[in-house]
This record gives sequence, structure tokens and C-alpha cells, in this order.
Amino acid sequence: MRKSGPPKGLIAYLVLELLEEKPRYGYEILKEIREISGGHWEPSYGSVYPILYKFEEKGWAERIERDDEPDRKYFELTDDGHAELADRRASGSEKARDFADVILGFFHVYAAFSTDDRFEIPDIEGEWRFDETFSRWVVEQVVRHYEHYFDTEFERLEATPDAFYERHGIDPDEE
Repeated sequence: MRKSGPPKGLIAYLVLELLEEKPRYGYEILKEIREISGGHWEPSYGSVYPILYKFEEKGWAERIERDDEPDRKYFELTDDGHAELADRRASGSEKARDFADVILGFFHVYAAFSTDDRFEIPDIEGEWRFDETFSRWVVEQVVRHYEHYFDTEFERLEATPDAFYERHGIDPDEE
């Protein structure tokens, strides 16, 4: 399980989304983020609770008491928190390219470590390797997740990147 986290600001955004759904406490938020990320991100108490306290300080969330669990620190969104979430949702749509760049960039480096003779990374027994077998497994997992989340069978796209960009009105040079 990956202990390092997602891009800066993403955990805070996820916390806002989860608090909109219902009041939550820190450990519950940690478990939800771990589940959302397929177990690849496991934020620590040291990252989630400061976010919750910051939200409380900014007036985006408030602590609530629950008679059934008096020892837990539950937080819920305020009206200002709902407004902040709406703002972040609007700006979040601009991050899709960043996510795709990270995913593709990491895979390209993984494949380069597997195939480019400039890199001499030794295989270690019992560990992941940079080779065709493990690269294929990574791609297979992406396809399986695609099929699971979109409830459809994956079909190969014949379009080149340029044709894909043109079809969807994307300027590949725009940053």
C-alpha cells in the first residue's frame, strides 16, 4: 500500500466531498479515502485532522457532539463549507489533464525502466520488477478498473492522440 499521498490539495477536496455526504470523524475519513483510492493512498491522522481543524478555523466545518459517540470528534460542513466545495468542484474540472499526465508520465517512466538500456535496475527476488510481465500487469489492472467503474468492456481506441484530441476539441499544446 502506498503511504505517500496524492497531489497537493486533493485530500482536502475529498474531505469536503465526504463531509457533504454526512458528518464524519477523522478515522472514518481515512478509511473512505483509502477505499476511494483502491488502497493506494492511506493518509495519516497527521494529515486529515489538521485539514479538519483548518476547515473549522475557516468556518467551512464545525465540530458536532453526538450522544451515541461522545468521545469522537465529528465534523459537518457549514454553509461556507458548501460554498467552498462548489468553488473547488468548479476548479477541479481543470485538473483532469493533470491527472492524465501523472498517470501517463509514470507509466512511460516505468516502461522506460523496463526497456531502455540506459537504465540498469537489478531484479530483486520477491519484489516488483521493471519488465514486460509487470508492465502488462499494470495495464491489465487499469483495464479492469475501467471495466468495473464504467460497467462496460474495454475496447481499444484506434485513434491516434492527435485524432483523439481533435475529436474532443482539445488543444494538446494548451497548458
